[in-house]
Amino acid sequence: MALAAPRPETWIRATPAGLYCEAGDFHIDPVRPVPRAVTTHGHGDHARSGNGRVLATPETIAIMRERYGDAAGGSLQPLAYGETVTAGDVAIRLVPAGHVLGSAQIVLEYRGSRVVVSGDYKRRPDPTCAPFEPCNCDAFITEATFGLPVFRHPPDTQEIDKLLHSLALFPERCHLVGVYALGKCQRVLALLRRAGYEQPVYLHGALIKLTELYESLGICVGPVLPLAGVARDALKGRLVLAPPAATADLWSRRLPDPLVAMASGWMRVRQRAKARGVELPLVISDHADWDELTATLDEVAAEEIWVTHGREEALVHYATKKGYRARALALSGFEEDE
Repeated sequence: MALAAPRPETWIRATPAGLYCEAGDFHIDPVRPVPRAVTTHGHGDHARSGNGRVLATPETIAIMRERYGDAAGGSLQPLAYGETVTAGDVAIRLVPAGHVLGSAQIVLEYRGSRVVVSGDYKRRPDPTCAPFEPCNCDAFITEATFGLPVFRHPPDTQEIDKLLHSLALFPERCHLVGVYALGKCQRVLALLRRAGYEQPVYLHGALIKLTELYESLGICVGPVLPLAGVARDALKGRLVLAPPAATADLWSRRLPDPLVAMASGWMRVRQRAKARGVELPLVISDHADWDELTATLDEVAAEEIWVTHGREEALVHYATKKGYRARALALSGFEEDE
């Protein structure tokens, strides 16, 4: 008689260092240095420095090297989408997550049991990264950053059109758009090009290296220029991209009558936009919204749903009502900014 496949909780669990696969002796996106790490993507709350060995997509490894240099890991092992390696008795495969360039879901198979760790993901087309690929499994460990029904993101094209309309409406003002350095910056640039905007876009210094890395990896974002040294009057009617924190810095006062915009899923919350002094909120998110989260649960058809970092309670409630075995997975150290 064949043995039953082991339950997921018998070989993968939450620990203070992060999600730990005991059967393979490795952590996924550890929050502190560990001997062996599998990394879903290059954002700093998932890809930390100092691990002994790191397994990730080639793009994520390139991002980690750019950000951390020699501290990116003792050894860095690239694994392309669809390829498989083993750790102990566990087969590890990476499939696209659609979050940022190189982002991956971690597919783990152990003695007939399959667990998929989503990492951060989105379901919308993005010209800068491979699209999310649903994978049937026994347990799906999902993020829930926007795991409330109020979060339903509008089409990206609609938000880019708002930005371009504002540029046309206020030709004497510089439009300063807050974007995160990895993923959001390059996606906004690519969306602008698809909308027909061909002018150079000026970049804050903190955005340049990762944008150059994207270009070197084959992601074309059109003409960009460093902001440093540009005359104030030359920026009238121009687009400037900067990290979100920089939009409220004294640095921004050198711009001609800046109109502050912010590209983030959190711009759905008016109080957040107002608190950050955002005049033009752009709801452009690199995370799945409520409808996409719930649709994904149905699509992967897992019996068990584990929910982490975000609005766990609402998604657990939804999944339980749908007949899934669902629970919140207590993992700390992940940020909500995006």
